Amino acid sequence: MVISADISSKLAIDTKSIDDLHLMAKQKPDEALQKVAQQFEALFVNMLLKSMREATPKDGLFDSQQTQFFTQMHDQQLAQKISTKGIGIADMMVQQLSRTNKSIEPQTAISQTNAILSAINSMQQTQPVSDGHPNDKSGQLWSVSQTSSNAAMPAAKVSPVIDEFSAPIQLDTQQKKPSSQSANFIDKLLPHAKIASESTGIPSKFMLAQAALESGWGKYEIRHADNSPAYNLFGIKAGANWKGEVVETTTTEYINGMPQKTVEKFRAYSSYAEGFNDYAKLLMDNPRYAKVLNSADAEAFANGLQRAGYATDPMYAEKLMRILNSEKLQNREFI
Repeated sequence: MVISADISSKLAIDTKSIDDLHLMAKQKPDEALQKVAQQFEALFVNMLLKSMREATPKDGLFDSQQTQFFTQMHDQQLAQKISTKGIGIADMMVQQLSRTNKSIEPQTAISQTNAILSAINSMQQTQPVSDGHPNDKSGQLWSVSQTSSNAAMPAAKVSPVIDEFSAPIQLDTQQKKPSSQSANFIDKLLPHAKIASESTGIPSKFMLAQAALESGWGKYEIRHADNSPAYNLFGIKAGANWKGEVVETTTTEYINGMPQKTVEKFRAYSSYAEGFNDYAKLLMDNPRYAKVLNSADAEAFANGLQRAGYATDPMYAEKLMRILNSEKLQNREFI
């Protein structure tokens, strides 16, 4: 039996093409891999076309269920025609799967092809189009025409195949990724946190976690108009009694539980050491933070800060606990 590898000459609603691809996967796995990747790309292109159609108003004189039915058929066939030349997705899939196959075993191309076919089949449930023509058979091959774009691709069914050929790319990216920003943040501030810990009794890990929460691991720390750092990692505001330098910046305050953007004045320091010292002094001099001092338990520290009114965010303690329990801090045993 001769199987045509050209899908451009076939109807998009021809369900027999899936059976042909299954057979080709057994007879010519490498060639079938290319054609299945094209089918997958055609499915993606059809989703793009469908999204564009949905964004177009449909209240014209000639808009009806019948015109929508024929438009769907046209888009499906157009997507299949486009996929023969491709937009790059099919080539990327073949290249990635072929590279994976060489590192495993020669026959793996069959299983890879069948994996993609299974993913396509999982999206080809034979349900009628809710608002299309009653005799529309396109849903047998393209489930994109059946439901909304969100329901058309169940993540649990499609993602394993996509992950299978994208995982090596992600690994390469991770290998090229520079040193962790959180690790640099900890290494830079740990000496200052240890000094402040000696005077307050608060473990340095707790203070580093709060500084990370307030500044986004240093990425969003308060800065002057010239972009120079204010060294205020704890979001300490400049009240009427503050005699030092001040910097104004936009911050988020929670009023009646709702976040609102406001411009506030914050204290500015000449170094991180000065910032940590002022943070320690604030906790020791203010009676409302008495229960926070000498906190050996992370949960007591986080809840104590929130009860004392350190921040207006109602989820402040919970966010702080997430950082305290994160691997970024848990793996640093010397803190």
